[in-house]
Amino acid sequence: MQRHYPLDAHFPASLSAVLDSVPVGLALLDRERRLVYVNLAMESLTGYSVQESRGLFCANILRCNRSARDCPVAKAGQLTEPVSFDGTILSRARQKIAVQITLSPILDEHGRLTGYLETIEDLRYLTKAAAKRGDAFGFAQMIGRSLEMERIFNSLPFIAQTDASLLLTGETGTGKDILAEAIHEASNRAKGPFVKVNCGALPETLLESELFGHRKGAFTGAVEHKPGRFQLAHNGTLFLTEIGDLPLSLQVKLLTILDDRVVYPLGSTKGTLVNVRVIAATHYNLEQMVQAGRFRKDLLFRLNVLRLHLPPLRERNGDIRLLMDHFLQSFATKLEKNIGSYSEEVLAMLLGYGYPGNVRELRNIVEYSCTLCQGSEIKPRDLPAYLTSAELAAPTDQTRQTVAQPGQAPAAPGFSWQHLERERIIAALQKTGGRRAEAAKVMGLGRSTLWRKMRKYGLATAEDEA
Repeated sequence: MQRHYPLDAHFPASLSAVLDSVPVGLALLDRERRLVYVNLAMESLTGYSVQESRGLFCANILRCNRSARDCPVAKAGQLTEPVSFDGTILSRARQKIAVQITLSPILDEHGRLTGYLETIEDLRYLTKAAAKRGDAFGFAQMIGRSLEMERIFNSLPFIAQTDASLLLTGETGTGKDILAEAIHEASNRAKGPFVKVNCGALPETLLESELFGHRKGAFTGAVEHKPGRFQLAHNGTLFLTEIGDLPLSLQVKLLTILDDRVVYPLGSTKGTLVNVRVIAATHYNLEQMVQAGRFRKDLLFRLNVLRLHLPPLRERNGDIRLLMDHFLQSFATKLEKNIGSYSEEVLAMLLGYGYPGNVRELRNIVEYSCTLCQGSEIKPRDLPAYLTSAELAAPTDQTRQTVAQPGQAPAAPGFSWQHLERERIIAALQKTGGRRAEAAKVMGLGRSTLWRKMRKYGLATAEDEA
């Protein structure tokens, strides 16, 4: 991978190609610990490009918990030999990442200090793998003991060890994002980056630049070179969520990259070879989209080399109670509360509810309840308001029969899951005073998903659409 950014005399430009091929974050620092160069793995880890990083102090980009109070270079004044330490850094997306940092002095031919080489190794896959080994009913962060989930868990180690493209399907909130990252962490690419792109969250023009990158001057506002997500995921995994929302014009370009493994940034005629495993996810029925002319058949074949379907929570017999207890213990510990159980009323309500938002919704319900609970037992008053409505508390046989199966079109209008979902959205918006971000959290949905559903059910106002 070639990125010929100018370096100083001690770091010739040809070195950039070597550094970019290393799957560990690397940075070159001058004697004052200002950044001279960062490789692609470091860009992916921190979220800051080489242009943004250059000239800044290392602590301003890494934001390590040891930078201010315990930096080994600051303590020693000047390093004479490599030093390693564990810590956490804060990425541009404000994500805390457990890392191991190694600082090594760089000396010239006369033994004088000219700078430092800093390596950053992502330790998240190690800690999550350890958590996975201690879980009797799951894989990584996924939990379940139903037959449907056991089949998935049994197949994951084999799927993780291949580089074939993988398509994940299932309703919103079933855990496709978590499953994709778990597969990456169990694979041989675990030390490489895991890069996620939501294909439905950006307009087509921005999405193309985000995926494939651009060169300076490629369009108005392109004031510098920017690597795309394919390049940032080099030697790792690229997760394309909501692949069904990818515009047809970009589907053609994605198909070409999957076949050739060469990325052409916007404004460039020179391609870059990338080593990336692609995992795609969708809650749509892509076969129906192909028939409707909204998704390319050849791209579906290319993504569908391996396929896993995550069942909705209502079809996972026995998993609801297991997840309820798991989330209760987790949030009680996090909030430092002595909450140990659910009341009989709450158990009946939660075990009888249909969970249109699936595991994400259940998790948010338990988090909400633990936050409000003032005793040692979750009671009905601690639940979100929409759950305590007699009409919405538990699905009837009629509503169960009208649930659309994976990939099918929604059921006919009436008292169905669609009706329940619309009422839940209204209740959540009323409870949060119309604040969509908070309403999405209460319902266990992403903000873009809630917005899409509001438009679907005619709940978006003219001001919202403007």
